[in-house]
Amino acid sequence: MGSPDDAAIAGHLRRAMLDADPALSRFNPLSRILVFDQFNTGTNGWTELIGNHDGAGNLDTVDDHMRDFRPPQLSSCTFFDVGTHGAMTGTYALKVATRPVAGHTAVAIRRLTMARKGRVQFETYFTYKSEAASTENQAANQAGAGDWDGNIHPSEQQFGALTVATDICDDRGVRYHCVARYQNTDLDNQFTRRWMYPVVPEPTPREHLEGKVKLGPTADFTAPNPEDWRSLGEPQSLCYNEVPTKVNWHYLRWQIDTESQRNVELQINDRIYDMSDVPVPAYAERYDSLDNLLNFYVSARTHTNVRNFLFLDSVLVSVDW
Repeated sequence: MGSPDDAAIAGHLRRAMLDADPALSRFNPLSRILVFDQFNTGTNGWTELIGNHDGAGNLDTVDDHMRDFRPPQLSSCTFFDVGTHGAMTGTYALKVATRPVAGHTAVAIRRLTMARKGRVQFETYFTYKSEAASTENQAANQAGAGDWDGNIHPSEQQFGALTVATDICDDRGVRYHCVARYQNTDLDNQFTRRWMYPVVPEPTPREHLEGKVKLGPTADFTAPNPEDWRSLGEPQSLCYNEVPTKVNWHYLRWQIDTESQRNVELQINDRIYDMSDVPVPAYAERYDSLDNLLNFYVSARTHTNVRNFLFLDSVLVSVDW
C-alpha cells in the first residue's frame, strides 16, 4: 500500500495529464473515464429512444408517447442570421430537437452497463434554444412568447425544459431512475427557471402493457403528473443571451452513486446543488434482462408550438471503479 504522499503525487500527475489535453482539461472526471463523446467526430452511440415492441417486430406496439421522440442529429448550429456558428470546439454538436407541437419531447439515449457499483459522474457542455423566427415565419412563433424589450427575447419564454437522467438496474433486478430537470417555463409559459426532480418512477412499457398506465403522444413520460415534481434549491437563471441565435455553452456535472442508489450532487456552472437527500424511487417489481444497466438520456420538451433545441458539445462519463 502506498503512502499518502504517493497518492498525492499520483493525483497531481493525473491532473497534469488531463490538463495537457485541451479536450479533457475542461472536465473534472472521477478516477476512470468510461466514455468521452466528442460530437465533432460523430454521434458516439447516442441514439433515439424508442419504446419496446413485440417479438414480431411490430412497431405499432410501441407506446404512443414514444413513437416520435426523434433521433439526435449532428448540427453545426447554423442559424438564419449568422450562418454557421459551430460547436464549443470544432464544427458539430449533438442536437436534440422537438417537433413544433406543445408537449412534444425529443430524447437521445446512451446505453452502457456497470462493471461495478459506485460513483458515476456525467459531465457535458450544453446550450438550449427555441427555434429562431425570421420575418417569414414570425407569425407561427407567437404562442407563449412575451414582448421584446431589447434585452429578453420572446423566444426565451418559448423554451420548456431540458432533462438529464439515467435508467439503472442492478444485478438483482432493482430498477430506478436518477433525474435532474431544468424547467425554464411552466405549462402556462411563465418563467420558473428552476431545477427539479420527480418523486415517482418513470412509467415503463411493461406497466403500459399491463394497463397500469396509458400515456398520450405528448405526455411527460418521465413523470406525467406535474404534482409529482419537486424543486431543487433556489431558481437559477441561465445565460440565454437575449436572442435564439447567440450560443453560450454551460458546464454541467452530475454525480450519482449506484452502490447506494442515490443522487450525490449537481453542478451547473458555478452553482452546486446537494442532491444527497433527493429521493430516488425504485420500481416495486423486479426487471429481468437488465442486469447492471447504466443508461443516460437527455431530452428537450417544448410547452409551445415552437421547436425546442438542446445542444451538447461533448459528454464525459467517469466512474470510481
